[in-house]
Amino acid sequence: MSHTIYHLLHINAPINRVFDAITSIEELKLWYTTEAQGSSKLNEIIEFKFGGVDFHTKVIELIDNKKIVMECVASSLPLVGQKVTYELDQNDDKTRVRFYQDGFEELDDFYANMNFSSSKYLESLRQYCQKGSSEAFGSPGYRS
Repeated sequence: MSHTIYHLLHINAPINRVFDAITSIEELKLWYTTEAQGSSKLNEIIEFKFGGVDFHTKVIELIDNKKIVMECVASSLPLVGQKVTYELDQNDDKTRVRFYQDGFEELDDFYANMNFSSSKYLESLRQYCQKGSSEAFGSPGYRS
């Protein structure tokens, strides 16, 4: 059986602002990790580093201002084959973000840690889009 991390949040920012933040390499560096490179175009690779941890994702679905799906193709963690999805829609005056990370075999400590980490970075995304500040890994504001 495969398990999925799922988060739902609302960001008080226009949908195109949120979409740009999750698809622009330069903006990913401001809220996710300062060590991001590559391209977020369809079938392209984005490389992320968090100190000694790295993972490379391939963009497998991209719908402007609506959705991006990335599949992990290489990692120092057991993440290869997992998919991360961001789905966006308008909800009143806010952007609703549905986040999924699927492919966990067990509800174990690794799953729990990844669940916590994803929520921490989603809050960083929210703060970045709403206030222009964030806690990207490697940034001066990062809480270790």
